[in-house]
Amino acid sequence: MKINIYYGGRGLIDDPTIYVVNKIQEVLEELRVKVERINLFEQKNSITTLPQGMMEADGIILATTVEWFGIGGYMQQFLDACWLFGNREKIQELYMQPVVMSTTYGEKEGEVTLKNAWEVLGGPVCDGLSGYVDNLIDFEMNQDYSGIIEKKAENLYRTISQKIVNLPSSNRAMQQSVLKTHHIELTPKESEQLSKYAADDTYIKKQKEDIEELSSMFKGMLSKQSAEQAASDLEQRIREAYQPLPEPMEITYLLEIEEKPQPLYIQIKGTEMECFYGPKGPADVSCKLSLQNMNDIAYGRMTFQRAFMTGVMTTRGEFRNLRLLDQMFVFK
Repeated sequence: MKINIYYGGRGLIDDPTIYVVNKIQEVLEELRVKVERINLFEQKNSITTLPQGMMEADGIILATTVEWFGIGGYMQQFLDACWLFGNREKIQELYMQPVVMSTTYGEKEGEVTLKNAWEVLGGPVCDGLSGYVDNLIDFEMNQDYSGIIEKKAENLYRTISQKIVNLPSSNRAMQQSVLKTHHIELTPKESEQLSKYAADDTYIKKQKEDIEELSSMFKGMLSKQSAEQAASDLEQRIREAYQPLPEPMEITYLLEIEEKPQPLYIQIKGTEMECFYGPKGPADVSCKLSLQNMNDIAYGRMTFQRAFMTGVMTTRGEFRNLRLLDQMFVFK
């Protein structure tokens, strides 16, 4: 078993979170758990690459300190990176334990913030640990407090090893049905380059200026003719990718593409297939997605099932029929 600890404080000597994390790490290592410690303040220029390091972990600990208000900027940056660049499929099976200590007010709110954020990302949450520390020496010398910390570490180990299931959460339901942010696929090298550029304010400013200039240059250049050509190309790719299944069937798919005035129909009758645009009507399976996502599917960069699972495509109808699309249409 491997557990990553992400510490979001500033690394101060009198930070109570450091003592708590050290105690948890000590207990986990006694249980033969491999523990990797990542101090976000040391990785502030490469935080966008850190979610890649969770791929081999079975669980993580998000630890931070409330010094005046909230969970702090480093931890918020890390959560943003998880949302934008993290592997959602991995996060869905990655247990997270929040650890929030406070030298002021707000440790409970900080713990709730971390829990809510992780649930919205789609991951399971373990029982957290939070507390207020007025005097660090008294806190460290208190054996009762040490026992509580040790119990929390043992519970984390037990939860991950037994894969204990949580009750359904409204945060996860919201993530699946409402929040539809495009997931960005990056290689480790691309992530490293992104991290370097993200820390360069001059580069970002120049990129914004270039984007504005290009937007002005190309605004209005898309004509009705080019739009019709794009629609024709999409129909052609669907016809070329069609591979009839051995078992004849009769089913109609409706693809509602946001930038298109009419939906795209795919009708399967026996082993024959028809593809055309028409007014919206009844269908066995209805899908809604953007033109960019449809092109990603048509050019083999994404499957229909993956588009549905990542939330970039909403679907009504039987899931079994949706899976048949990837079997009948093999895009390259």
